[in-house]
Amino acid sequence: MVVMNAELVARARAGDGAAFGALVEPYRRELYVHCYRMLGSVQDAEDVLQETLTAAWRGLDGFAGRSSVRTWLYRIATNRCLNSVRDASRRPVSVFPPDVVPPTPTRMAEPLWVQPVPDALLPEALAESREAVSLAFITAVQLMPARQRAVLVLRDVLGFRAAEVADLLDTTEDAVNAALRRARSVLPAPPAERPGTAREQAAAGRFAEAIESGDVDAVVSLLTDDAWLTMPPAPHQYQGRAAIADFLRRVGFRNGRRYRLVPVGANGQPAFGAYIREGDDPAWHAHGLLVVTVAGDAVSAFTRFMDNAVLPWFDLPARL
Repeated sequence: MVVMNAELVARARAGDGAAFGALVEPYRRELYVHCYRMLGSVQDAEDVLQETLTAAWRGLDGFAGRSSVRTWLYRIATNRCLNSVRDASRRPVSVFPPDVVPPTPTRMAEPLWVQPVPDALLPEALAESREAVSLAFITAVQLMPARQRAVLVLRDVLGFRAAEVADLLDTTEDAVNAALRRARSVLPAPPAERPGTAREQAAAGRFAEAIESGDVDAVVSLLTDDAWLTMPPAPHQYQGRAAIADFLRRVGFRNGRRYRLVPVGANGQPAFGAYIREGDDPAWHAHGLLVVTVAGDAVSAFTRFMDNAVLPWFDLPARL
């Protein structure tokens, strides 16, 4: 393998694009997932991945071979992600239409831009650990300082040693270990029980059927007592059956709105493309994505993404 990589590097340095492709292609998918974990956005992850590969192509002369090609690529990708976080302009926070006054939320969280990612882009990551791509994990990571999240992902998810991470980030092992302790301290506890796929999908399916029926009582009966409804990047968050039922009646199902849900998979969790129909319009219009978190046989959280921009990643149409 070392000899083969050395030959590919030499050919790529001479301008052989096919050799460069053979050198980096084995790592493309995992680098994409790494960028997604760092940035929480499918589009930003794709953009930074392309920047990483371009930088690698242009910087081949700087690859001395002291580390593996994989480690070298992770160095480039991680630093590009850090630059992206640092340089990101403030994104607009979605707000409710002027004629909609949502009920008082359980809490107003920090506006956070997170997008769901299709399971089709995560096969290896899902096989290794569903928790490390779950929405709860991705959301928690986005709330960390950029270098802290990099340390957590590189150490605890990807398994790099502290010395390797220190080298990747141009810092010290002590600094890496300190950042890791801080990151671990704010991560949510993993669920005590993770239901199997069939059980999880069955619970999510019942939940989707209740939403399609328009019966708010049926919807909230399928929730845990402490279930959360969140709608990133909107800061409004609702916890508990009563608060969620109030929101659904006043906002979600306002004006006789009806829903049709198309099952997909996102972040290793059950998810649905959401479509709405209002008034006399016979068409079902795209209305973002719904991702469901299941605990046992009940729904412990559901996250509404109102932005339709993510739907093409899930091969979902604009209307049904």
